[in-house]
Amino acid sequence: MEIRRDGTWFHEGTPIGRKPLVRLFSTILKREGDAYFLVTPVEKVGIRVEDAPFVAVDLEARGAGPDQVVTFTTNVGDVVVADRDHAIRVVRDDSGEPSPYVHVRAGLEALIDRKNFYRLVDLGEAHKVGGTDWFGVWSAGEFFPIIPVAELQV
Repeated sequence: MEIRRDGTWFHEGTPIGRKPLVRLFSTILKREGDAYFLVTPVEKVGIRVEDAPFVAVDLEARGAGPDQVVTFTTNVGDVVVADRDHAIRVVRDDSGEPSPYVHVRAGLEALIDRKNFYRLVDLGEAHKVGGTDWFGVWSAGEFFPIIPVAELQV
């Protein structure tokens, strides 16, 4: 089995088209180090994950500044409020291209899709973290840095 970067689940090279089945599999997905497994009481089967096992396909924001609350919905139906236990992180590759993630549960993350990353950036503001000005977003009283302000292109 495999989960591709776009969140599509495959079995023996064929996409799994039944959403309830994908949802069921997602509830038994576990991560151990860099490896992923589907775990039942009687079986543990490895699964290849191309990037993150889930994709954040919707975002809702309420409030502003430190009082803002950002809620994500994943492609498998999980609803997650970005907070201390469900952090947003952004990884940039060698070219500077960002890959944003939100922690869903037990070491499992969702890649934030492009449209929702743009929406997240629209909510962003500058805030000093460790003596450096960062552009990022607030949610549930936590500030999640995206990029140093000095690296922003005007």
